[in-house]
Amino acid sequence: MRKPFIAANWKMNKTVEETEEFVNSFLPMVKNISGVDILLAPPFTSLGAASRLLKSSNVILAAQNVFYEEKGAYTGEISPAMLKSVGCSCVIIGHSERRQYFSESDDIVNRKIKTARKNGLDVILCAGESLEEREANKTFNVLDRQLAGSLADLSLDGITIAYEPIWAIGTGKTATKEQANEAHAYIRQWLRQNKEGADDVRIQYGGSVTPDNIESLMSQSEVDGALVGGASLKPDSFAKIVTGAIKK
Repeated sequence: MRKPFIAANWKMNKTVEETEEFVNSFLPMVKNISGVDILLAPPFTSLGAASRLLKSSNVILAAQNVFYEEKGAYTGEISPAMLKSVGCSCVIIGHSERRQYFSESDDIVNRKIKTARKNGLDVILCAGESLEEREANKTFNVLDRQLAGSLADLSLDGITIAYEPIWAIGTGKTATKEQANEAHAYIRQWLRQNKEGADDVRIQYGGSVTPDNIESLMSQSEVDGALVGGASLKPDSFAKIVTGAIKK
């Protein structure tokens, strides 16, 4: 059985002081939990503070992005070595907001994953369709394209997949548990057909996950966790999601 994996993506939220306040409140709420892997992905400016507070805890530190070169004249970018030096062991790559607002293609996502893995960072790879694509019955076509391009010439070692239906991110809309499981099952099938070790890969759901729907989502056979946005910004809310993710 795959261990549940709950990740918090704070996006462009929380100052250093707010990060410290969150972590100091959150850690006592989850310190005795061992049945779920827990991850926090603060903004770059808060990684140092979070790293110091999370040391020796049961919470993984991740970054929200990374560049595909290891160093050089790339103003404003962050390398894998920089992330590791501040205590990160994982990075989110290919989030729909990066694809939408910063024009990240599957090729760019692929290059980022390769550089991250080369430097020993685990990866949460995001994939998912827009509302228009879902309504046009193109969900599986989109997943095919994104998975093939993003995972080209890569093994599945150290990679988690986050299925994020774009139409359900920050909208209050959530895919039904059946819709989520159907997409996760399709991703699993694609991985089995194209890669080795597919049954060991964890597939998270990302799209308006809350304390109220986490147990329903986790009841599905192919849902291994969640990539949580807005509901991860409050310690008690995120702690409830973590405890709700334990498979019954």
